[in-house]
Amino acid sequence: MSDQQTDSPDLPNDADEHEVSLSSDSTSLALPGQNLPDKVYIIPIHNRPFFPAQVLPVIVNEEPWAETLELVSKSEHHSLALFFMDTPQEDPRHFKTDALPEYGTLVKVHHASRENGRLQFVAQGLSRVRIRTWLKHHRPPYLVEVEYPQQPNDPTDEVKAYGMALINAIKELLPLNPLYSEELKNYLNRFSPNDPSPLTDFAAALTSATGVELQEVLDCVPMLRRMEKVLPMLRKEVEVARLQKEISAEVNRKIGEHQRQFFLKEQLKVIQQELGLSKDDRSADIEQFEQRLEGKTLPPQARKKFDEEINKLKVLETGSPEYAVTRNYLDWTSSLPWGVYGADKLDLKHARKVLDQHHAGLDDIKARILEFLAVGAYKGEISGSIVLLVGPPGVGKTSVGRSIAESLGRPFYRLSVGGMRDEAEIKGHRRTYIGAQPGKLVQALKDVEVMNPVIMLDEID
Repeated sequence: MSDQQTDSPDLPNDADEHEVSLSSDSTSLALPGQNLPDKVYIIPIHNRPFFPAQVLPVIVNEEPWAETLELVSKSEHHSLALFFMDTPQEDPRHFKTDALPEYGTLVKVHHASRENGRLQFVAQGLSRVRIRTWLKHHRPPYLVEVEYPQQPNDPTDEVKAYGMALINAIKELLPLNPLYSEELKNYLNRFSPNDPSPLTDFAAALTSATGVELQEVLDCVPMLRRMEKVLPMLRKEVEVARLQKEISAEVNRKIGEHQRQFFLKEQLKVIQQELGLSKDDRSADIEQFEQRLEGKTLPPQARKKFDEEINKLKVLETGSPEYAVTRNYLDWTSSLPWGVYGADKLDLKHARKVLDQHHAGLDDIKARILEFLAVGAYKGEISGSIVLLVGPPGVGKTSVGRSIAESLGRPFYRLSVGGMRDEAEIKGHRRTYIGAQPGKLVQALKDVEVMNPVIMLDEID
């Protein structure tokens, strides 16, 4: 239905909510079956059918139904018929009469009002209604002549039995969903629980069945057949409500357990802090970083940078992204082996033994390596030296590098750069990036735990 507004001389046309003027007798609920009109206006609804046992608000677009409600408000009976349409019409001003179902519901209109281009009124269901003749169907307002189905006054024993089954199912449903209690209270104020027709319609309205399924109930006039349709729908609703309650109870139980554990942990943390047995996350992190650097010798520039980052960590919130970045930086910084050097074994005999043990032949290469080690033994140290090993694959370049490290007594770390496309993997990423890591050389120092390992850059070509 269209949401466009239309100017009406009788209805208020401002944006605020206004109540449409109705006669005084429209404020009280009507008794079903009394003073039912022969000619009524109709309005289609699209969510689900409206049953005779219901009292609910109905919202429609001001265009094209404002004139219909104005005519209803001026009528003596203040009634109209609501018909369910599963598929809304593209243009309700050109109505297809064959699109309506066989039965709708006659309702009395109460408290009609307008707000933001929408019309709202409280509808009280009175009776099933069937269209006998279309008096006006070219454009709204639609006027029809109607007739009302008759129900037997004396229900059979089978109908009474079905009625008791419906009442029992409703009793089972009420504790599972408190929202139904208010609807039942309103129903009992207007109907007897032993009246089978409104009881069946009320039970159908409680279910979450589709609009098409509910329309089948509305179209079913014979009492016993209607009850046979509604009872399985209501039993299904009871099972669904029971399952929903079990799921909600299980979810609440799990949430309660998690909340209980959280509160206990928080209380334990506070108690431990008061007793001096534990510290908060920030204090624990700072203490851990400073303990790692005890006994290590940092260069002045590195020490200054470390202290600056520690001071920054002290003022940051633990949940902020910058806290995680700073903590990760300090974690790596404090994990490096600052000032830790492995002692060199500058023993040429030991070096010759290691080389001969790992490799047969390669005398020229062994001699060149021994010359390199001899220079280091003469100087008393080997620092900042680079050895370039060139040869085809499989001749033993990597194993020679490992032998050099073993002969010197230093840890060996192999870094393969074959296939590496990002130089940031070697020199490290910017610390502001998510998941930033230091370069491979820094990671090598952390792994070998000394500052003077033998690092082989393999497959550098």
